[in-house]
Amino acid sequence: MLQSFFILCSGADASILKTCSPGEQNKYAGIGATVFFTAVMAFVASSYALYTVFDNIYMSIGFGLIWGLLIFNLDRFIVSTIKKTGSLKNEFLQATPRILLAIIIAVVISKPLEMKIFEKEINQVLLEQKNELTLSNKDQIALQYNPKIAELQQNIVGLKNEVALKETETNALYDTYISEAEGTAGTKLLGKGPVYKEKREKHDAALAELQQLKGDNAQKISDLENQISGLEVDYKEQVNGSQPIIDGFDGLMARISALDKLPWFPSFFIFLLFLAIETSPIIVKLLSPRGPYDYKLEDEESAVRTWASQKVAQRELLFSTDTALNKQVYDDLTKEEEIYRYKKQKAEELLKLQADAFHQLQIKNL
Repeated sequence: MLQSFFILCSGADASILKTCSPGEQNKYAGIGATVFFTAVMAFVASSYALYTVFDNIYMSIGFGLIWGLLIFNLDRFIVSTIKKTGSLKNEFLQATPRILLAIIIAVVISKPLEMKIFEKEINQVLLEQKNELTLSNKDQIALQYNPKIAELQQNIVGLKNEVALKETETNALYDTYISEAEGTAGTKLLGKGPVYKEKREKHDAALAELQQLKGDNAQKISDLENQISGLEVDYKEQVNGSQPIIDGFDGLMARISALDKLPWFPSFFIFLLFLAIETSPIIVKLLSPRGPYDYKLEDEESAVRTWASQKVAQRELLFSTDTALNKQVYDDLTKEEEIYRYKKQKAEELLKLQADAFHQLQIKNL
C-alpha cells in the first residue's frame, strides 16, 4: 500500500508499472517518496515562514498545507514529464527548464528552514538592529524638540541675567549711598545730608524695580519651564509611541535580511542539501538507463500516436474523395435541361416579387 502511494507520488502510470519487475517498481517508489517528503518539508518551511508574518498558527498551517500541495504537484509534474528517449542530449534539453524550476523551489523551501535553524543568531542580529533603530529614532524625534527646548532655555538664561544685572546695579547704588553716609566717597562729608538722601532714593527706586523685575521674570521663567516640561513629555510620548513599531521589527523580510548578515557557508550548504533533494528525482531519471517501464510507456504512446495519425490520414482521404465526387456530381448537374428550366422559373418569380415590392414602396413614399 505504501509502495502504491509513493508510485502515485512519482507520477508514473501504475497500470504499466504493475507489469514491470519489482526492481522497476521500487525505483519509481523511491522517486515518489522523494517527491512526497520534499512536499512535507515545503509544508513545514512555509508554515514557519507564514507564522512569522501572520503570527497565527492555524492560518499558518492552512496556507502551509496549500503551499505543500502546490510544491508536491509541481515536483510530480516535473518528474512525470521527463521521458527516456535514449538520447542523453535530448533528455538533458527537456530536463533543463525543470532543473531551473527545481532550483527555484529549493531556494523557496530552504530559506524558511534556514531561518528556523539559525533562529537564535537571527534574534541576536535583530536585537542589535532594534537597538540601533531605537537610538536613531530617539535622535530623529529629538531633532523636532531640541531646538525649541534650547530656545526656551536661552530665554530663561536671558531673564536670569536681566535680574542679575539689575541686582548688580542696585547693589552698586547701595554701596554709593552707604559710602556717602560714611564720608568715604562722594562729598566725603560724614552724615546723612541732601546728597545722601538723593542717592538713597535712587537705591530705593532701583530696589523696588528689582523686586518687581524678580516677580515678573520668575513668572516668565515658570511659564518657560512648564513649556519645556510639556515638550519633554511630548518627546517621551513620541518615543514610547514609536517603540512598538521598532519592537515589531522581526517580520519575514527582516529575518531574511538578518540571515544574510550571518556567515554564508552554513547557509549555503543547507541550500545545497535541499537542492540535492529537490533535483534528485530528475537526476535519477536522467542517469538511469531505460527500463522496462520506459519501453512499455513508449510502446503505448507510439500506439496511440500511430492510431491518431491513421485517423487523421483517413479523414483527410475521405474529405478529398468526397470533394472530388461532389465536384463531379455538380458538373453533371449543370448539363441537365430540366434543372435549368426549373431554376430559371424560380429566378423569374423572385425578380417579379422584388419589382412589385419596390413599386409599392415608391408609391408609399409619394
